[in-house]
Amino acid sequence: MKTLTITDFKAHALQVLGQVAETKETVVVTKHGKPLAEVIPFTPPAARPGRLANALVFEKEIVSPLGEDMWDACK
Repeated sequence: MKTLTITDFKAHALQVLGQVAETKETVVVTKHGKPLAEVIPFTPPAARPGRLANALVFEKEIVSPLGEDMWDACK
């Protein structure tokens, strides 16, 4: 993980963003020696951990597996 002062980041922001995109290495921006921000490479939403959107199964028809009579009994 690379660290830059806020002054260096301000002067070379476009170059730093290009490096982060190319190398996928995180950059921490500091102010007075304390972490202020973290520049991380972009990942598409589907590739981000902790998302359930791709883990769910959507059924088009939920009545047929039980049958009409069983569905009415479950009401």
